Amino acid sequence: MSSTLHLRSELGKELERRSALTPSTTKALIDAGYTVNVERSPQRIFNDSDYADVGATLIPENTWRNAPKDHIIIGLKELPVETFPLEHVHVQFAHCYKQQAGWEKVLARHVRGKGVLLDLEFLTDDNGRRVAAFGYHAGFAGAALAIQDWAWQLEHKSEPLPSVESYDNETALITDVEKALIQGKKKTAKAPRVLVIGAKGRCGGGAVDLCKRAGVPKENILEWDLPETAKGGPFPEIIESDIFVNCIYLTSKIPNFVDMPSLQSSNRKLSVVCDVSADTTNPNNPIPIYDVATTFTKPTVPVMVKGEPPLSVISIDHLPSLLPREASEAFSRLLLPHLKQLRDWRNDPVWAKAENLFQKKVATLPKSEL
Repeated sequence: MSSTLHLRSELGKELERRSALTPSTTKALIDAGYTVNVERSPQRIFNDSDYADVGATLIPENTWRNAPKDHIIIGLKELPVETFPLEHVHVQFAHCYKQQAGWEKVLARHVRGKGVLLDLEFLTDDNGRRVAAFGYHAGFAGAALAIQDWAWQLEHKSEPLPSVESYDNETALITDVEKALIQGKKKTAKAPRVLVIGAKGRCGGGAVDLCKRAGVPKENILEWDLPETAKGGPFPEIIESDIFVNCIYLTSKIPNFVDMPSLQSSNRKLSVVCDVSADTTNPNNPIPIYDVATTFTKPTVPVMVKGEPPLSVISIDHLPSLLPREASEAFSRLLLPHLKQLRDWRNDPVWAKAENLFQKKVATLPKSEL
């Protein structure tokens, strides 16, 4: 098997500055005997020279498609929407295993090219736990934007939250959220009540940590997990909170947490929903009050509700990119022990399970796509 890894740029993914490989993990892979080719990228949080300094070979952007077939292509987000067959082993988040919109066309490209998809979302250990995830920083960033949106609405009820950009570090982000909280409390004379579902997981833990570090009182943070949601929604506690942050990992159909009928309650205080899970096109999405994926350029989408307050949803699928450096370093460190096994990935339990799942998903493809 190949010992050459090809880190592609995230061309076409608006404001995506994270990277699956960082300069430090690239050096570790080179020290382990790998050749690492890195596509130049004007948007990646790390400078191209940072990779060259540790021994990587810099190559032009978007050249992965012409790389030798035995090179393993490593990326982060899904590839641009195209139709040509995919011939390589691709390591990335593909977002095509839960019947998202267009899933069959994405998956069929690998089959037609006799390639393999090793989806980063589904790399699990012997206990079924994901070996690496961006969950913590997704929850952290989502809660930050939710509080900023809450404060913004109090001052600008008819205007959506302006575009946002990535931060150099957590401290800068927390400073902005603290300012937003102060401004919001001037209008309401109290801090927002924030309900986090999935609070015991990585993602929910990040959301809770952000709230605490930014100054939301502990008694205003409702930390929900399986015991609180076991009875099934919709939940009036969500409607009666100011902010709802959804951090669950959705695997099957569950009762809705909130829906349009429940939003008609006269007790509604809810003004911001941050769906960190961002299962926008998933038919099992337990928050069926929106159908638009938002972006850093347009971070919110309004929900048509009666009365006050206005309600908006944040459904950005690359929230950790708000903190691209910390998020990339944390994720890549977790992934590194498994990246070192890629030269013999078919005989490594984690990667072999990923290929097995790929083959199972391929078996569900409509024949018309093959």
